[in-house]
Amino acid sequence: MAVVSVDAGTTMIKAVGYDRDGTEATVVRQQTSLSRREPGWVEQDMHEVWRAVLHGVRGVVEGLDEPVDYLALTAQGDGCWLVDDTGRPTGPAILWNDGRAARIIARWHADGLLDKAFKTNGTMGFSGLSHAIMNWLHQHDPDRLARSATALTCGGWLFAQLTGRIGVDTSDGSSPFMDLATGDYSEALLHAYDMAWARRLLPELLDGQRRIGELTPTAAAALGLPAGLPVVLASFDIAATAIGAGAVTPGQACGILGTTLCTEVVTAAPELDRPPSGMTVHLGVPGLLLRALPAMAGGEVIQWACRMLGLDEPSELGEMAAEVAPGAGGLSFHPYLSPAGERAPFLDERARGSLMGLSFEHTRAHVARAVLEGLTMVIADCLRVAGATPTELRVCGGGAANALWCQLIADLTGVPTSRTKDREVGARGAMVLGAALTGAAPDIPSAAAAHIGVRDTFRADPRRHTVYRELYQDFRALRDIAGTGWPRLARMRERDPDISSTGPLPAVRPESLAHEEQEGYSSRSSQQTVSRPRRTS
Repeated sequence: MAVVSVDAGTTMIKAVGYDRDGTEATVVRQQTSLSRREPGWVEQDMHEVWRAVLHGVRGVVEGLDEPVDYLALTAQGDGCWLVDDTGRPTGPAILWNDGRAARIIARWHADGLLDKAFKTNGTMGFSGLSHAIMNWLHQHDPDRLARSATALTCGGWLFAQLTGRIGVDTSDGSSPFMDLATGDYSEALLHAYDMAWARRLLPELLDGQRRIGELTPTAAAALGLPAGLPVVLASFDIAATAIGAGAVTPGQACGILGTTLCTEVVTAAPELDRPPSGMTVHLGVPGLLLRALPAMAGGEVIQWACRMLGLDEPSELGEMAAEVAPGAGGLSFHPYLSPAGERAPFLDERARGSLMGLSFEHTRAHVARAVLEGLTMVIADCLRVAGATPTELRVCGGGAANALWCQLIADLTGVPTSRTKDREVGARGAMVLGAALTGAAPDIPSAAAAHIGVRDTFRADPRRHTVYRELYQDFRALRDIAGTGWPRLARMRERDPDISSTGPLPAVRPESLAHEEQEGYSSRSSQQTVSRPRRTS
């Protein structure tokens, strides 16, 4: 029997077919577009996402030689995907990286509400979460809320299209309203945010066997699959990726080097008394949580740097960075380039990037090195804030293809950094979770052990690690200095709104980025790629 797994990312939908041995037999990728019709807004056509899933799954089914046992699904998380009482969208999806509600978050932060909520929910609220987005709509577009019956996520929307059931899995439902102690929505949090009116919009939480639905006849006909086929709603993408990387026991860590630069640690307890930062969600493995620190900017920083440096491919950035020594000739880069500011390991909607220490002596290679080092400093910062001392860091996403970056992560953090054999790690995580839920495997750790392997491991060079420990302290000190200017920069943007309304810049050679794109680098043009990897023993 075969398995089809879907990973619906922010800009790329991936459908993967696994044969009876669990080997990737067929992969189909389809890009989707984002809309930025107002400064700071990031939206997506929900029907376009569904059509991309249809296209991907049909392509995979055509390439499989065996009947499909089940369909597993993971997708981008957070945001607000509103539907009416018939399950139809009431407008475009508002995504996790949307910044329209930044002022609402700033007010809640200043009032201490976010810190207080963290002690119940384990997540530091940010502008791309549903409570902030719905609050903004309540103020600026109440008619849309009135027409809406449920606030879904991307995974919930696709599950509804496949099965006709309305709900979200518990990882998607973990924030911003869940009480982690009870595993249910917190009425106290709803009242604290003055959002009791939003209770009717919260979807059913699906866990255990309730994650499994049946493919409707309509969806089955469109996909080329039999009606009634089990459909497994896996954890949302960052949690599914942790599972797909093999991080399924407490203390294991995973780093996603993709659109989101996300550093995450598996834990058995939420530890709600720690300083508020990042998010805590249900992993999908019974009794386990995922402490995640997803930065707002990751792969898009690489794209931006390539444009600024006149490079055609992200791989060229690594090659150029390798020309200079650690420390980039005294340059320090702070990669806070998202218009929505930063959410982890700290929350500040005014945060902006900076390149400090420039002189005529510096070359493009120094800047390339500084960019990669700055992104790696964020990973180290997230591990510090998570309070984790992992024995291994599993990395995945488009950036994991860059061996120099993987070695840099090991050198800076001092933690052995490993890449798994899978390239579609989120889809593998959904497949593994589906195997356990459908009875194809006794449990998730057993399924992970059977289907996930390590390709290679990078270990820290002791001398470089010593250098980078000092550079990391410099990075944090210089960020504090740069941060004193963020409020003034915010006032400058308010005086000149054109700064943030120029729209997305063209991507770097999208036709050459199929590999990077499918693992996290963002591109705007629409393309589809089919690959059938050769089986190896």
